Amino acid sequence: MQYEIPTKIEEVLNLCQKPIDEELVAVVIAGIVRIAKAEGYSIEQLSQEIMSEDPLLDPVQRRWLCDILSQAWHTIPF
Repeated sequence: MQYEIPTKIEEVLNLCQKPIDEELVAVVIAGIVRIAKAEGYSIEQLSQEIMSEDPLLDPVQRRWLCDILSQAWHTIPF
């Protein structure tokens, strides 16, 4: 694997400066899940944040991202 899973939001932001590919997206999702769990978030809270209005993603894309994060939440160990 080219990237380590981030453990801090700063590391996620640094990864966002890299060229996007499938591995980078997977690593960022894994990092978000780990960071959210470490900060005591529930999957419901994380999903609520994603589903809130945001001009970057449309509602269908936000729902798709919530589904992916939910799968990662239940798969990635803390």
